[in-house]
Amino acid sequence: MTTTLIVIAVVILMSAVRIVKEYERGVIFRLGRLVGSKGPGIFFIIPVIDKMEKISLRTVVLDVPVQEVITKDNVPVSVNAVCYFRVMDPGKAVVEIQNYVMATSQISQTTLRSVVGEAELDEVLSKREKLNTKLQEIIDKATDPWGIKVSMVEIKDVQLPSDMQRAIAAQAEAERDRRAKIINAEGEFQASEKIAQAAEVISRNPAGIQLRLLKTLTEVASKDSSSKSMTIFPVPIDLLKGFLEKNEKGEK
Repeated sequence: MTTTLIVIAVVILMSAVRIVKEYERGVIFRLGRLVGSKGPGIFFIIPVIDKMEKISLRTVVLDVPVQEVITKDNVPVSVNAVCYFRVMDPGKAVVEIQNYVMATSQISQTTLRSVVGEAELDEVLSKREKLNTKLQEIIDKATDPWGIKVSMVEIKDVQLPSDMQRAIAAQAEAERDRRAKIINAEGEFQASEKIAQAAEVISRNPAGIQLRLLKTLTEVASKDSSSKSMTIFPVPIDLLKGFLEKNEKGEK
């Protein structure tokens, strides 16, 4: 008899002991009524009368599946995302919603379709940070009554139809050509300005023209010294003016 009592006492004691980990909380119900949450560590409950559910407080990484969406400018796209959230109030996560993970997943999908559908394609492609912030705010507000805190929502991938991809590639190529032509035109303009300035400086000093001409002749002669080609080089009349005047005097 004594042994039986000891066994019963041990069983009751073991059923009364609960241990939860550092990242867990135990939500206690006493006769169906919420008492509160306990943990981490070891604690005791009343056998048969108390029931406990464990809730993890770690951040959950929720993969939002691909959603088919039509943007504001009528372009069909396929988008998916990832949502990071955690339980802040274990009691609400158990009492207010049947399955908080599934509920968060469903509201993330509907919000993703809604937000992307209200944006144009250029905004979806180039302003993801803005859309991510908007998604996080809307989902966090919707899940707050369940004791859930959404810390981050990120759009992972945006897939376009093949014809739209070709159109965007052609547009990007045309934009690169336009920029190249503008840069080339700006370079030609700056070069023409420098040439005009140099011509103005040389025109104020005729000796500079002669020096420049002699330097050019030297460069041409050094390049053609090994070949038998003939180079015809125009000579300004000012250089020959002195020789012409001496010849005229000599003839007289």
